[in-house]
Amino acid sequence: MGDMLPDLVMYEEEFRTVTEMVTRLLSNANAKVVFLVDKNGQLITSAGLTEGIDTTSLASLTAGNIAATGGLAKLIGEKEFTILFHEGEKDNIHISIIGHRVILVVIFDERSSLGLVRLRVKRSSDELERIFKEIDGKTQSEKTGMGVDSPFAEITDDDIENLFS
Repeated sequence: MGDMLPDLVMYEEEFRTVTEMVTRLLSNANAKVVFLVDKNGQLITSAGLTEGIDTTSLASLTAGNIAATGGLAKLIGEKEFTILFHEGEKDNIHISIIGHRVILVVIFDERSSLGLVRLRVKRSSDELERIFKEIDGKTQSEKTGMGVDSPFAEITDDDIENLFS
């Protein structure tokens, strides 16, 4: 597999927001199931008809699929393929990478269409990417002890550089 990303630290407020967005995407795309998985293969959240689906395996295999496809992309000089589509007899899987960090999986059947799913996924992707950037920012702030309550929170690297120039 590719490079391992640091574990994703999900805060309750963001988890609730992300789950609501996944549930909304399920409805708007008229999909059967929507999964959000991190690139390490951990299931973040899901919505829809998940009964009868081994969600742990699905998350791991999806991450493996993305890693394998990323290898193919590098062979032809691409950074990665951000969208994958698998067409089955009854069900189809639309997979997209959000912000190089998480994988959005939409399973749909003949009640929806690839065009509708792509449209709805594109709209949701921007919002999800923004949320995951906020989560990464929060995680970085806490790791460096520079949270909002820190007395050093307002000091930037430029401020420090200016002291010595």
